[in-house]
Amino acid sequence: MKVAKLQIDLRVVVAFGAIYILWGTTFLAIRIAVLEFPPLFTAGLRFFIAGTLLYAYLRFRRLPNPSLIEWRNLALISLCMFVITYGAVFWAEQYVSSGITSVIEATLPITAIILEMFVFRTQQFEVRLFGAVLLGFCGVTLLFIDNGAQHLALVPCLAIFAGGIAWSLGAVLSGQLALPRSKPLTAGIEMMIGGAVLLALSAVSGEMHPFPHLSLRAGLALAYLIVFGSLIAYTAYVWLLGRMSVTRVASHAYINPLIAVALGYFVAGEIVTVRTLVSAMLVLGSVSLILTRRSEAPQI
Repeated sequence: MKVAKLQIDLRVVVAFGAIYILWGTTFLAIRIAVLEFPPLFTAGLRFFIAGTLLYAYLRFRRLPNPSLIEWRNLALISLCMFVITYGAVFWAEQYVSSGITSVIEATLPITAIILEMFVFRTQQFEVRLFGAVLLGFCGVTLLFIDNGAQHLALVPCLAIFAGGIAWSLGAVLSGQLALPRSKPLTAGIEMMIGGAVLLALSAVSGEMHPFPHLSLRAGLALAYLIVFGSLIAYTAYVWLLGRMSVTRVASHAYINPLIAVALGYFVAGEIVTVRTLVSAMLVLGSVSLILTRRSEAPQI
């Protein structure tokens, strides 16, 4: 029994390490890729290849196909978490640095708790949680205030924020809708559907005319996103969602920005101002309050 328990704990540690570290590095990889390649096509290619490979492998292992209801639910979640969220992120990172993008994306637990409290009514309203939400939004608002040392494109920033809300909605739905028992199969199908829709949107928007040249640098960034950002990290994320609360799993949102901002500054030479750091601390403080409270709730 002790050996089995240790194995389960190790899996959780590895899975959290994947979503903490690997997802923190993907912000810069996305930035590198979309500066040379169309954003919707890049996002679609990433998820369609990763999802198809994972789905084909699991079907080869004779995992059963989802039911029609499960396919419908997977398509809905994929629309939220891939088409809307990543379509917005990939498009916006043409104009917004990877560090700033990661700070805005750190609001995921904040929007998740809002949905759980006011929309789905699965979380009781508490003054402390509401205060944490306000603190987080103050941090995001601080980013948008005019700063001569660091110009921010408002519309792309708002697009990232809106995409984050869609991701939180998809994450909450993942815990409420009927989905396949296999979490890797769920991840593969969601990525495959989302990638296919993004590729279709890319074709309709005409961003592939003329077809751009893919440099070695952008190609390596895309390959990194497919293998490490999708096949490994997202599979770990979905696996964790099946074992603990949405808000606890969303704790990656306050580790990812630390890695992304550091990489952007030291590797890509992105500007990091005092205001950016203060904003990040407010957002991360808000997330910390939410996650601490949620981890204590079952004991009360």
